Amino acid sequence: MTAAYVDTSYLVSIAFGERGASEQIRRLGSFGELLATNLLEAELRAAFRREQIDSPPNLLHLISWVVPNRTLSLEIGRVLAHGYLRGADLWHLAAALYVADDPSTLTFLTLDQPQRLVANALGFRG
Repeated sequence: MTAAYVDTSYLVSIAFGERGASEQIRRLGSFGELLATNLLEAELRAAFRREQIDSPPNLLHLISWVVPNRTLSLEIGRVLAHGYLRGADLWHLAAALYVADDPSTLTFLTLDQPQRLVANALGFRG
């Protein structure tokens, strides 16, 4: 089974019907499992509130939630060794490393360019 960690930027683009959203939906469907931490829910709901839209479409039911049972200090250090990212972007990559110690076994879906560059440097599939 193939799995992908989904960053908020990817789902926001789909939810708001941005250019390329239909291809992104198709790509989501190609994975057996979609992973994210519940930070994704907070970020997605905040984006909808910012745009004064009542609630996000039912995209959250697609996600298998990653709930780390310890600090992600080691993973955060691995990410920062490959470049600087803002806190939320850093957290998503650290959580993906928590799931897949070998990044080449997991796809990381993001539309954030700096985050994508660090994900690629870490060895995640794109």
